Amino acid sequence: SPWCRQADGRKVLRSSIREFLCSEAMFHLGIPTTRAGTCVTSDSRVPRDIFYDGNPKNERCTVVLRIASTFIRFGSFEIFKPPDEYTGRKGPSVNRNDIRIQMLDYVISTFYPEIQEAYSGNTVQRNAAFFKEVTKRTARLVAEWQCVGFCHGVLNTDNMSIVGLTIDYGPFGFMDRYDPEHVCNGSDNTGRYAYNKQPEICKWNLGKLAEALVPELPLEISQLILEEEYDAEFEKHYLQKMRKKLGLIQLELEEDSKLVSDLLETMHLTAGDFTNIFYLLSSFSVDIDPSKFEDFLEELTSQCASVEELKVVFKPQMDPRQLSMMLMLAQSNPQLFALIGTKANINKELERIEQFSKLQQLTADDLLSRNKRHWKEWLEKYRVRLQKEVESIGNADAWNAERVKVMNSNNPKYILRNYIAQNAIEAAENGDFSEVRNVLKLLEHPFQEAGFQEVKEDAEEEGAAAAAAVCSQESRSKQSYCSKPPLWASELCVT
Repeated sequence: SPWCRQADGRKVLRSSIREFLCSEAMFHLGIPTTRAGTCVTSDSRVPRDIFYDGNPKNERCTVVLRIASTFIRFGSFEIFKPPDEYTGRKGPSVNRNDIRIQMLDYVISTFYPEIQEAYSGNTVQRNAAFFKEVTKRTARLVAEWQCVGFCHGVLNTDNMSIVGLTIDYGPFGFMDRYDPEHVCNGSDNTGRYAYNKQPEICKWNLGKLAEALVPELPLEISQLILEEEYDAEFEKHYLQKMRKKLGLIQLELEEDSKLVSDLLETMHLTAGDFTNIFYLLSSFSVDIDPSKFEDFLEELTSQCASVEELKVVFKPQMDPRQLSMMLMLAQSNPQLFALIGTKANINKELERIEQFSKLQQLTADDLLSRNKRHWKEWLEKYRVRLQKEVESIGNADAWNAERVKVMNSNNPKYILRNYIAQNAIEAAENGDFSEVRNVLKLLEHPFQEAGFQEVKEDAEEEGAAAAAAVCSQESRSKQSYCSKPPLWASELCVT
């Protein structure tokens, strides 16, 4: 692409490995995605300023073969954009409604044949049914992302697939410590694509797609579809998935939504590891005895951030003089301040300073007892909710076995954390691709039950045995990839 960096159109090894591993990880997590076929690297090198700090480094040129039924995006339909009233910018195919009709005919008949068949006599109805289906697929896709803590990083209209796949793995990241405002892209200064903004930004993109389909689909029809379908589909799918993650397999209760939000609030308060806490919950039982409960609480709180980790998280990022100048400017010249500094960034920095000063007084014991208190409160609610499941059925043992099975197939043990990708990249940049292959094997079996480290003699698949061998070798040689990330992982920046 002539738009890439210095217009050289080349991809480098670092981003190629990340894309290759993540698209495969997503596929094995059961999330709709484009796939990776091959990753081929060369000896040619190109300069890339990774952190935009004026220190470029030469990186190996690499090609990833991407596979999907189509790479048509929401943005593909924006080539017909009329001139913008403020900037005057317009699409390259403005006023070519004949091409828009051809594109719609192609996309619907090829990828949505059942819609083409059902509405062959009425183009507007057909286009409305198509837009409704794209809306629902997109809502379900983003619900799936939220449930594994995946952050895309750049959700513009050109990174949204017309068939509802995860497309374009640039500065993505899976959350480690749960933070609803987590921003995985170091160059996303305003947090436009933060974790908790993903559902609404995808809805906004659907609104842009709706505009791009006029006049073939009038805006009053598409906007109504968007309002009626998107939020409802997202919430329904998100809650269904969260029930599975919590092992609520028998009843669907009104209060479940509150149980989920209370869990996330507790995770946020205790800076808990999103993936590992969900993974651990399957070993909690309704009739857990007091000593086992204490052990469980111990294990749960070991997945929360330590005082040292929190100091890294809340370390002030602005020069104090710069901050005081910004605050003075905000008071004396609000208009100028609005142009050069975002209020959200200043508020975030003030919050960091406040938290950081509180942490100076906090001991490890204080933190532990505070975290245990928070988790005890939530686990009590969880126990009450599980009790309702038990009461609604006859066989408690069969229910528990099924609950654990459902939880273990919805709460991954392995995800592609940034530091895991970084280990594989550094080895590959030194010519050793074995770590990339090891990580790929793990990600092909993300849902693994406790004790999987032992290589089973009668493993059903060679792949499962290979992954098990990798797990056991990896847990001996270095920190296990299913444990909480090391301290240096929080310093990683992806742009």
